[in-house]
Amino acid sequence: MYKLLFRAVLTRLDPERAHHLAFAVIRALPRVGLGRIAARACAPDPSLAVQTLGLRFASPFGLAAGFDKDGKGIAGLGQLGFGHVEVGTITAKPQPGNERPRLFRLLADRALINRMGFNNEGAAAALPRLRAAASAPNRPVIGVNIGKSRVVDVDDALDDYLESTRSLAPVADYLVVNVSSPNTPGLRGLQELERLEPLLKGVRDTAGATPVLVKIAPDLTDEQAERIAALVVRIGLAGIIATNTTLSREGLRTDAATVAAIGPGGVSGPPLKHRSLELLRLLRSLVPAELCIISVGGVETAEDVRERLNAGATLVQGYTGFIYRGPLWARQINRGLVRRAA
Repeated sequence: MYKLLFRAVLTRLDPERAHHLAFAVIRALPRVGLGRIAARACAPDPSLAVQTLGLRFASPFGLAAGFDKDGKGIAGLGQLGFGHVEVGTITAKPQPGNERPRLFRLLADRALINRMGFNNEGAAAALPRLRAAASAPNRPVIGVNIGKSRVVDVDDALDDYLESTRSLAPVADYLVVNVSSPNTPGLRGLQELERLEPLLKGVRDTAGATPVLVKIAPDLTDEQAERIAALVVRIGLAGIIATNTTLSREGLRTDAATVAAIGPGGVSGPPLKHRSLELLRLLRSLVPAELCIISVGGVETAEDVRERLNAGATLVQGYTGFIYRGPLWARQINRGLVRRAA
């Protein structure tokens, strides 16, 4: 039914509008009887549980940052079977993001291009919602992804990240330092070690007992990724998320003129799969077995998730597949993982 709905209705809507409509339904799930039904139908099998970051994840599969930007749909997303929900990216200061249109489907590639620009209501607004979500029963693990406010100069990024950390770390199960979105000017420059090391140390120290991870771009060279991996190990960070969206347009099936007309933004979905998997294998070869690596990028099926786990991922995330697979996506993956393990 979702395939029919997607082709006949959703593809005729602006992608961002379609997202808001779907998200409104997900937010409503906990308030109606369907939420309890969904939770029973989508609950991961106990055999899928993963212990990492000092936390128990009901499933290795979770929702990547970008879908729930302000922490408004955590309960409903948990009822749909995601083992963890990473909210954000949240910035210290509220911001509207880039001008619309800023989200585009590449149907031939089952992919997206986005240039959202960290649109969110800010850390202060997210705090009470995250506090309430963290105290709710039967909730998923909650990750909080933080980024640089657009109005803040790159040279002042540390104080900006620390403001978000002080506010949100106490209500997060884990915290992610996002330095890899292509849609905030200057942000990816923070992946250079001379800027990255003091930033990560500052967030680590300010976060206290909350585990801190860093999210990196797929467009790094192997050498750059190796240096970041060494830094993460040396300063005792909890883990790495690989990867964010890519600036590359190589290998797309969508007509080149259509892609060019869309303009700038990060590509997510299957075109990212090869590089994301490549970086996962590289990182796992460099870091201790106990260090958490969350693999994201081009994941759509249970087979994709199993491939990432076999390649060394501790956990796996998806986002774009939700758009193309629909509300039972996490359930499908969790059921597929159990069947493959049998």
